[in-house]
Amino acid sequence: MTAALKAEAAPGASFARVDIPQIGPRDVLVQVKAASICGTDMHIYEWDAWAQSRMKIPRIFGHEFAGEIVETGREVTGLSPGDFVAAETHITCGHCYQCLTGQGHICQNVQIIGVDRDGAFAEYIAIPASVAWKTGKEIDHSVASIQEPFGNAVHATYAGEIANKTVAVFGCGPIGLWAVGLAHMSGASSVFAVEPNNKRLDIATRMGADYTLNPREIDAVQRILEITDGLGVDVVLEMSGNPQAIRQGFKALRNGGRVSLLGLPSRMVELDLANDIIFKGATVQGISGRRIFDTWFRTRRILESGQLDLKQVITHTLPFDQLHKAMEIMKSGDCGKIVLTF
Repeated sequence: MTAALKAEAAPGASFARVDIPQIGPRDVLVQVKAASICGTDMHIYEWDAWAQSRMKIPRIFGHEFAGEIVETGREVTGLSPGDFVAAETHITCGHCYQCLTGQGHICQNVQIIGVDRDGAFAEYIAIPASVAWKTGKEIDHSVASIQEPFGNAVHATYAGEIANKTVAVFGCGPIGLWAVGLAHMSGASSVFAVEPNNKRLDIATRMGADYTLNPREIDAVQRILEITDGLGVDVVLEMSGNPQAIRQGFKALRNGGRVSLLGLPSRMVELDLANDIIFKGATVQGISGRRIFDTWFRTRRILESGQLDLKQVITHTLPFDQLHKAMEIMKSGDCGKIVLTF
């Protein structure tokens, strides 16, 4: 099969012909139909400090996908060849403290598809049956492939109350844009989208943002405070990982508000803990992945309800062999979600 490999400790990736993976007794083999590109894939492609510290190469990368099961292991039940599936990309150990107390999404021994084991930028992928998520065949392949990252937005947005709250989303990449849509759909009284790319702000407007703020053009914190009569917002969803945006998010938060942090900074971040967290009585949440499988059931219900059009955030759909072009588009920032099709 053809696969996209991280074969060298350097920026970029290469296509190669490799063996179709063999499956174990509790695995399934999936023919990939669509795979979307994540920020993590860009870290790997550019071979930044995080990727260098985490990855062992050669490795097939990519982890957001959907496809058709073509083979099942002899101990697999409930799944059959022909089933259409996506996948929870965090493969948990099942026996650590977190797994045993209902917190498997932060398993101490987690393996991540496309990072710690071969991933989905290939014609076929082998995964444990336990992480396969059966998906309706009527769902568009590109939408099916983004259930995993959309689940991040679901987890972060619903980590606290949203209805009748003022909400600011800092960072409107795909996950931030879905968070804007979820907050709007769920009855937030007003939604602020803070993002330096005007194309993404346009998408945020279509997703339901009441106010779009470009921090390169205006003082976003001051504008939020003006609109909220000096109070600040009830909820901050930080999706960028940018140190300045993180600090701005805390400044824009009202006393007693909630901050959910999903974006991953590439370096240490200095915060004014006394004024922006302690004296504010702020609730600060680290959001990692999705609750397994609570978030997936929520995601399924949202998809089935038709209340939120996830496809509005997909700006590019390219054939798999244009991976390099897709990475360049993503690097430019002039895009929403990019999906590769097979």
